[in-house]
Amino acid sequence: MTAVRRAVPAFVAALLLLGCAGRAGAAGYRYWSFWERGGGHWTYATQGPSFVRPDDGAVEGFRFAVSEDSADASRPRGTADFDTICAGTAAKSGTKRVAVVLDFGTPADAPSGETPPGRRTACARVASDATSADALAAVAKPLRYDTNALLCAIAGYPVKGCGEQVSAGGAAASAKRPKETGTDSGPSLGLPLGASAVALLAAAAAWQARRRSAARRKAE
Repeated sequence: MTAVRRAVPAFVAALLLLGCAGRAGAAGYRYWSFWERGGGHWTYATQGPSFVRPDDGAVEGFRFAVSEDSADASRPRGTADFDTICAGTAAKSGTKRVAVVLDFGTPADAPSGETPPGRRTACARVASDATSADALAAVAKPLRYDTNALLCAIAGYPVKGCGEQVSAGGAAASAKRPKETGTDSGPSLGLPLGASAVALLAAAAAWQARRRSAARRKAE
C-alpha cells in the first residue's frame, strides 16, 4: 500500500511535467485567423468565413500569424473603419458592402523563404446573401484551400504550407489544424494532457479520502 501511495503523486507529477513540456515545445500553428469588428474592437469569429453572412456595413479581418489557439491569436493591426474603407464604393440595390482588412503578419511569422506583403484593406461589393468567404474572394484572389476546406493562402500568401504546427524554434511540424467548421475555435495543444491530469488528480484525491474514512471507522 505504501508503494501505491508513493506512486500516485509521482505519476501525477510526471504527467503534469509532460503536459507543461508539450506546451513549451510547440509555439502553435501558422494560419490565417478570421475576425469580426464591432464596438471599436476585434473579436475572434465563432464561425468560419464560409458560414458567416455579414450585413452591409460589416468590417471583417484576416490575420496571418503563429498562434497557439483562439485565445492566443493575433488580431489584425491598424485602424479598421467601414466609412473609410468603403468611402469610394456606393451602395447598390441587391448587394452589400463588406470592409475587409488583410494583415499578412510579420517576418517572424512568415514561412521560411517568404516575405509577408504589407497590410491592406478593400471594400467588397457582393450579393446580399454572400458569405464572408465570398467577400474575401471578391477582393483578395488568389485564395488557396486544402482538401479539408481550410483557408491556406490569401492573395497568394503564403505560397506553401497550410496550418502547420510550428515548434518553439520556428520549425514546422507535420500536425495540422482541424478543418474549418461552423464553430471554429482554434486548436489547443495542452487540453488532452491537462484533462488527463485533472482526472487523475481527482481519482487520487478520492482514493485518499476513502483511505482516511476507512481509517476513522477502524479507529472507532
